[in-house]
Amino acid sequence: MKTEDIRTIAVVGAGIMGHGIAQKFAMAGHNVYVTDVNDPALQSTVARIERNLAQFVGAALVSEKDVPSILARIHIAASLEEGVSDADVVIEAAAEDPEVKRVLFNRLDACCPERTILASNSSSLLISEFASETNRQDRCILTHWINPPHIVPAVEVIPGRLTSEQTIDTICELLRKVGKVPVRVQKEIAGYLVNRIQMAMFREVWSLWGAGVASAEDLDTAVKCSFGFRLPTIGPLLANDLAGTDTTYTIARRLLPDLDASPEPAAAFGAMIEAGDHGMKSGSGFYERTPVEWEHIIEARDRELLARLKCLYPPASG
Repeated sequence: MKTEDIRTIAVVGAGIMGHGIAQKFAMAGHNVYVTDVNDPALQSTVARIERNLAQFVGAALVSEKDVPSILARIHIAASLEEGVSDADVVIEAAAEDPEVKRVLFNRLDACCPERTILASNSSSLLISEFASETNRQDRCILTHWINPPHIVPAVEVIPGRLTSEQTIDTICELLRKVGKVPVRVQKEIAGYLVNRIQMAMFREVWSLWGAGVASAEDLDTAVKCSFGFRLPTIGPLLANDLAGTDTTYTIARRLLPDLDASPEPAAAFGAMIEAGDHGMKSGSGFYERTPVEWEHIIEARDRELLARLKCLYPPASG
């Protein structure tokens, strides 16, 4: 199937990731069918997308007059079969559980048209772990969208052992057409690129926090106002070149033996989880905020990210 033949997208899962993915395709002109076994999440899909679009309008990334037509392209499906019956591409955004995904992919394989590409928005699993029983392994692929998916440009594209080059090319081109930046991962590897790199940083930050080296606020400030400030412009390997690879190598030899290399998260982080401090979900984690304050944090985050998106990745004209 060619990218220009893709008209209808189905999104399975209407949670944090699913509704944002649906929004992005609807903004690009696709009809999108959304389904979820969680009925409250499913029924709130359009309202959440409408709130997101208000921020896009505020950032002058979407015209207010286009909002009704975007919302009209979002369709709530009462069942999985209804949602995927005419889909050209299905994007699964269900729980990060290989057994859940295995059962779901087998159902999708049975009820989707033969042409349909099945994509999973897993964050760490491999497509070969849960799509190996389908009869379309050449049309199964991972597309890892980054939260918030309707804003963050990158989408990792990870093929399985039997994914065809045509499927890879079609999905990468589709992502570019809807305004995303596909990042091709050449080999199946757990966690792909983004989460492996991010988790390595998290491990050291958790360790520093747990050892009392710095507060959560100062650790976040250190990252945001230093290499985090620089990262939207130059990635880590280009930063190595600009600093001098010999200099970076010398620093690495001195510091790497002292960095946290534990195969488990820091004990203090584990104790936080055991105590029920799950961040925004429970109200407290590294920070303690009220529900209203958490909502304000998300709104402020998205406004800033949209401003950055407009500056660094402006929408194509015409």
